[in-house]
Amino acid sequence: MLTRTVANPLTTLERRALQSLSTPDGGMLIVAADQRNGMKAAIPDAPGGPDAITREELSAVKADLVRHLAVHAPAILLDPEVALPAVVDDGVLDRDTALVVGLDASGFETVDGLRYTRFVPGVTPRTVRELGGGVAKMLYYTRPDRQGRDSRVADEMRALIAECEAEGLLLIVELLTYRLDDETEEEYADAFPALVAEGAALAVAAGAKILKLQYPGSAEASAAVTEAAQGVPWAVLSAGVDHETFIGQVTTAVANGAAGAMAGRSLWKDSLSYDAARREELLTTRALPRLRELAAAVDGRG
Repeated sequence: MLTRTVANPLTTLERRALQSLSTPDGGMLIVAADQRNGMKAAIPDAPGGPDAITREELSAVKADLVRHLAVHAPAILLDPEVALPAVVDDGVLDRDTALVVGLDASGFETVDGLRYTRFVPGVTPRTVRELGGGVAKMLYYTRPDRQGRDSRVADEMRALIAECEAEGLLLIVELLTYRLDDETEEEYADAFPALVAEGAALAVAAGAKILKLQYPGSAEASAAVTEAAQGVPWAVLSAGVDHETFIGQVTTAVANGAAGAMAGRSLWKDSLSYDAARREELLTTRALPRLRELAAAVDGRG
């Protein structure tokens, strides 16, 4: 995938950054730990419940997730609000684990029925560098059946891609499609595979060089995404499914052109605890074997 002609060729700096996200065999593999409220919800034994978890307590959980799990992966995706810069300044992040910094704030705004994400206040591509990151990630909600190449979301992608290029920073463009208010569950399910592929094509037209996408549902749909991406590497996101399901999805996607995976909750959603000792035990004995199995899947050995 690194040597083929692509729609949006990587610069030398970007190529080195992509290598830092990959296994020795070349599969892209990133542990996603940029969740905030979603990670709180995965800590069931917190006194007072997940909503009572403080920023400092969540930061300690994220640090242990890095310490006991992510250091065994090529890269970790973290947020600039809770995890950073502490995991770097405190020496938690191993020097051989690449740092991806998420730019998107939690939640979204809705305009005329369409969703739009927002930046974490004050965070820019330059901020990513200042936090020690070599790669940035931004989430965009897309409905390519309603949003074309001249749409607001396409304009936002183009602007950030250009800003990251000027900073010498590789940008991972994450896309999430969603059901519209006037759409039935059945209608959305029927449209979903095409929406993933068409979203990929929209992002590539805007200049995206790395994509993080939902699993489109089948081998045939994965091949269609690969075709739509025009050689731009795409990785599958876990979307909260269980580990066994995600391994199957990644295996199918990789066999049909995907470059790897970016996994969060499928790895650690049942491996967190408010108690540090219990947290270490769960991350080491439950989450880490999953990470190793996922690494085999992204390398085509699943």
